[in-house]
Amino acid sequence: MPKDRCTDSKCNPNLRKPDANDGAAIWELIRACKPLDENSMYANLIQADHFSDTCVVAEMDGEIIGWISGHMIPGEDAFFVWQVAVSPDARGIGLGKIMLLDLIDRDEIRDATTLKTTITKDNAASWGLFRSFADDIGGELTDTPHFKKDAHFDGAHDTEHLVSITLPRRMKLRSVA
Repeated sequence: MPKDRCTDSKCNPNLRKPDANDGAAIWELIRACKPLDENSMYANLIQADHFSDTCVVAEMDGEIIGWISGHMIPGEDAFFVWQVAVSPDARGIGLGKIMLLDLIDRDEIRDATTLKTTITKDNAASWGLFRSFADDIGGELTDTPHFKKDAHFDGAHDTEHLVSITLPRRMKLRSVA
């Protein structure tokens, strides 16, 4: 249990770029993180293999306890966060924010001036994470309906709001967490 290994509000998981060998473990982590949308194991394998520079896994004792998938949006100076997954056993230690800070501090994301993601209105955990992240880095958070329930999801999925957070110009951010 990761929480048991973290003391005095300090937790030092190993953060690293994923590789193809992580695909199945990432898929299992996402399945354990309801209500996240599950992708195919193959999709997670491709993310870990082809987009490793813009994704991160967090490990403790060889177990993947956190995952963020993301990519630079083609033609924009924006980094898109697709999914954030934190093991139920690792929640409450700030791991989501630690992983976000690691990602935006990477050279591969250096040209991003904005972080973007989509969140449904009822996903309180994601809203809390991204609002806290924006506050900590001094970024402005805005949102607007983007992928709409009826227009884009044929009524089968709630509207996804596009959340945009301004990113500070190149500075080391790890000390913020």
